[in-house]
Amino acid sequence: MSLDFVLLCLASAGGPAPADIGPTIVVTGHGLAESPGDAVYDVVTIDRDRLVNAPSNRMEDVLGDVPGFQLFRRSDSSSANPTSQGATLRALGGNASSRALLLLDGVPQSDPFGGWITWPAFDPRRLGRVRVIRGGGSGVSGPGALSGTIELESAAPDEIDGLRAGIAYGSRDSIDAYAGLGVHAGAGFVSLSGAYARGDGFAPIVAAQRGPADRPAPYEQASIDLRGIAAVGPDLELQANLDAFDDRRERGTAFSDIETQGTDASLRLVGKGAVPFSLLAYVQTRQFYNSFASVNAERSAATRVSEQYAVPSTGIGARGEIRPLTGPVELRLGADWRETRGRTEERFAFVGGAGTKGRIAGGQTDTYGAFAELTARTGGFTLTAGGRIDRWAIAPGFLDERMLGTGAPLASTVFPSRRGWEPTGRAGAAWHASDALTLRAAAYRGWRLPTLNELYRPFRAGPDATAANAGLSPERLDGIEAGIDLRPLPHVRFGATVFANRLKDAIANISLGEGPGTFPQVGFVAAGGTFSQRGNLDAIVSRGVELDARIDVGRWHLSAGYAFADATVRGSGPALRLDGLRPAQTPRPSAVATLSWSDPRGAYASVTARYVGGQYEDDRNSQLIPDALTVDTVVAVPVTRRLSIELRGENLAGARVVAGISGDDLVERANPRTFWIGLNWRG
Repeated sequence: MSLDFVLLCLASAGGPAPADIGPTIVVTGHGLAESPGDAVYDVVTIDRDRLVNAPSNRMEDVLGDVPGFQLFRRSDSSSANPTSQGATLRALGGNASSRALLLLDGVPQSDPFGGWITWPAFDPRRLGRVRVIRGGGSGVSGPGALSGTIELESAAPDEIDGLRAGIAYGSRDSIDAYAGLGVHAGAGFVSLSGAYARGDGFAPIVAAQRGPADRPAPYEQASIDLRGIAAVGPDLELQANLDAFDDRRERGTAFSDIETQGTDASLRLVGKGAVPFSLLAYVQTRQFYNSFASVNAERSAATRVSEQYAVPSTGIGARGEIRPLTGPVELRLGADWRETRGRTEERFAFVGGAGTKGRIAGGQTDTYGAFAELTARTGGFTLTAGGRIDRWAIAPGFLDERMLGTGAPLASTVFPSRRGWEPTGRAGAAWHASDALTLRAAAYRGWRLPTLNELYRPFRAGPDATAANAGLSPERLDGIEAGIDLRPLPHVRFGATVFANRLKDAIANISLGEGPGTFPQVGFVAAGGTFSQRGNLDAIVSRGVELDARIDVGRWHLSAGYAFADATVRGSGPALRLDGLRPAQTPRPSAVATLSWSDPRGAYASVTARYVGGQYEDDRNSQLIPDALTVDTVVAVPVTRRLSIELRGENLAGARVVAGISGDDLVERANPRTFWIGLNWRG
């Protein structure tokens, strides 16, 4: 599918309606309706009011409203390395790749090469709703949903009609700007939006450990979204998306700059007639640059130690679904396919500022799946059961290392192809005992294929080095849960869920040695550094509880949530010493509460408190990252019917939020106190 074809469809969306399309046709831009079977699962919804009034205007922070959601590191996308920003739920982390399936209008969003998420590509002000299904395994949405599914849904035409714009100035010479325009055209709709953010940043290393080599870490990020919707029949919509982004960051020293660029295009045909159906095709391209620096013991100078000068990758795929039965009994049938391919091109072993060795490594993976799900509603019960079968293939991968000066080979390996079948499924029941009480239970199985990054690329983080593993097995999850939803009053809701998950063959960075010494794939590791290799643990077992509440009283709204997950590693062989320990980067408790107020004239105020418990930096549980409590706020005051002044604050108390601790006990922090003042225009 070419970009020219996508642009042609976008143009047609803005053109006049066919003669047989009456003026009463209203396009929605949405996919098929939610399945009634979702009632058996633990679902949290973030509405548009929250999306357009987020304290940071960053998608990953908005998702922090869901207790149990976490990134591998606590830093947000203004300062973290993108490779540490995979998403997970229910303490099933311990790895930078995402163990939650993130979708935007049905399209998987994980990086085709590394499995992490480039969060600046998703401006929350473009979205109409976010649904987070905690748990659930691999069902109709595709493989990869080990800990849950996060569905981002673009805003509907009536939510973004007209002109919207905003600009804010913040601490450390930061700018946050956004503009969007939505236009109805016949029986179609076209929207164009762009976002831009930059800042001088803050020094990531804590003050007591900084030296002359440390400096603030600036960032500059931009994204654009072009979307068209056309009615091509009374019950038929063609939806086309074209998105692009550029994300540039630095990590607080010389030679630590990072850049990610990407372009996504998708076409979706949605039929909402007597037999609803959806057909989706998409293509994603990514280009990644990442430079790594080493700082001497006195932190007086930084030198480049390696450089990923090119990491091109591509993801392409398609999905089709039909619902031949709807109503009290619903049947969903479909199939999907995704291919990822990419490589990393690197220079390393720098001497005198120049790389002396080169590495190229990469490969290709494919997954082909088919699914069926049946849901029945009768007598106050909702019963659902579904299954899918996936065929996966890992094409021959490769690793080639050479001396850059002479071209002499150092290593040249072609890894054998592998393939297999993965049967998975999910089932559950909900009893709607009354309008106020629902009891539910579910069981599920999911799976995830290793990423190209996990299979083929060794890497370094400070003094620590990790080797790849081309023989990794897919991860597989078995889980059960039970919950209660209580609505004692029309505007009061409480929910509670208990769960038990077992992630078999969990991919983790397994510590195998300590420097100083020379190790396979990574070479020399200095004193204070750790040598690890990616490997499959026997399992990660996570058990816990999730509590949610929402109360709406007039213009006041209170939402709160708490999650507690006790996760434990099961390991043998090289991972035997990890047996019984907690996975790296997985806190036990987390909590969030937001109190907000709004009125119809556009005034808005909210305050959000977030707490995350202590977590271990490393798989050996030797370095404890302390817990953290942060408070954010937003106040918007209308000046005219369309113009408002906005004040925002992040981490108001200036809490020190530790994001990481290196092998030599160097402490990195996440965002400090940040203030914003801005203007918003909403047509």
